[in-house]
Amino acid sequence: MRDLRISVTDRCNFRCTYCMPKEVFGPDHAFLPRAEILDFEEIERIVRASVALGVRKVRLTGGEPLVRRNLERLVSMLAPIEGIDDLTLTTNASLLSAKAQLLAEAGLHRVTVSLDALDDPTFQAMNDVGFPVSRVLDGIAAALDAGLGPIKVNSVVRRGLNEHAIGDLAEHFRGTGTTVRFIEYMDVGHSNGWRLDDVVPAAEVVATIDARWPLEPVNPEYRGEVAQRYRYRDGAGEIGVISSVTQPFCGDCTRARLSADGNLYTCLFATAGHDLRGLLRSGADDAALADAMRVIWTGRDDRYSELRTLETVDLPKVEMSFIGG
Repeated sequence: MRDLRISVTDRCNFRCTYCMPKEVFGPDHAFLPRAEILDFEEIERIVRASVALGVRKVRLTGGEPLVRRNLERLVSMLAPIEGIDDLTLTTNASLLSAKAQLLAEAGLHRVTVSLDALDDPTFQAMNDVGFPVSRVLDGIAAALDAGLGPIKVNSVVRRGLNEHAIGDLAEHFRGTGTTVRFIEYMDVGHSNGWRLDDVVPAAEVVATIDARWPLEPVNPEYRGEVAQRYRYRDGAGEIGVISSVTQPFCGDCTRARLSADGNLYTCLFATAGHDLRGLLRSGADDAALADAMRVIWTGRDDRYSELRTLETVDLPKVEMSFIGG
């Protein structure tokens, strides 16, 4: 266990079709009651225990993490923990312009921004709330001004929706120091209507960009790095592809995920988690918490992406909006 991804809320102000489609997450959807969500002190305890077990990278996710009130206070609690080398945030950037400076002052290292296209018709069709690209770009600029770089941009590519945006995104961020990572559309959860035919393979993404701006592969920075990296041969930076559908990387996975209600998941495609909130609220000390996490992690046998079949695709997996990406 090297990476811990923490969902601080199951709520989001977007309704992206591949994550929180309106048909499922409509006005009547029951989100978690506040009492069931971990408070900042509980999250801090879990992070300290995970660092004792080897975690060096902590990422705050959601839902959309910036809809969690006073998130900068949590950042200020986690930033001083010795052993955390990378404290990051994944956001849709809708609220980033207003929050970037506060987050930087609290000790956040950098941000990753989700952006699936650069033209408003496509992007708004995917976020399904009419949010414009310009405000995402404003958020990225504010984050850079606050020192929250280098920034990574995540783009989920779905056949028939936004594969035309691959070249636009690559061109826009070439030479800026911002890395775009193209993510294969995944069968996370049970509500996004995933079909294999909708997946644009990472190899196709690389070929599309390479045909215009020649690329060469880059060695991973560490074992368990999920993105395959490529740099432009002309020195204009790099891109990444995340290919959990066509080229699974289960064997090198170092990621654990903590849901907003305190369940620890050992796989993005898990059907169930392990309750840490009950342990915390029953009075367990830090040693007992760390022991429980060690048992959960060392006992895992998740290989979903390697074993993906028609049967496993139809399992009632936890939604991505609940445990982060």
